[in-house]
Amino acid sequence: LDALLDGDPAQSLDFDYLLDGLGRRAFGMLLFVAALPAFIPIPVGGALSGPLIMLVAAQLLVGMGHPWLPGFIARRGPKRQALARFERIVDPWLGRLERIVKPRLTAVLDHPLASAFTGLLLVLLGLLLALPIPLTNYLLGGLILLYALALLERDGALMLVAWGLGIVALVTTGALSGGLITALQPWIDRVT
Repeated sequence: LDALLDGDPAQSLDFDYLLDGLGRRAFGMLLFVAALPAFIPIPVGGALSGPLIMLVAAQLLVGMGHPWLPGFIARRGPKRQALARFERIVDPWLGRLERIVKPRLTAVLDHPLASAFTGLLLVLLGLLLALPIPLTNYLLGGLILLYALALLERDGALMLVAWGLGIVALVTTGALSGGLITALQPWIDRVT
């Protein structure tokens, strides 16, 4: 992030540039950047982040080795000044996380079923982020940052924590939403 901040603050950094050379870690970088609008204190922040997160998540779900972006998205990206604002917000947290986040339990990240499970959880979390649910952008954005950090740093232990928190977020939201339970009732009846 520090390296990306060097240069003209008004310059936009396209996603192709941000993802170049990261290999499979590019999913983490893309999730990291896609979560940025969720932290902008405007009502549509989640509506901007959610669909991009779902696009990345769907690619993890189907087992792609490197993220693909449509050209019109790949040629766009955040301005350095937006990254600088985000960096000021998260820098204290990232400093603490960098002391504990490190490559470990990489088998959790490399197994195709684990990647698919991560993708499924992120699709659902991206959908929740895109919905206009009050006071959830920061929480869901922070949770998605955990997934991004786990992928970037290849930290399987952090991914296990992110999975647990993701499931809690989904169950909590589902329990609070009678509409979701009603929508799932036909599927639940078929399973039981």
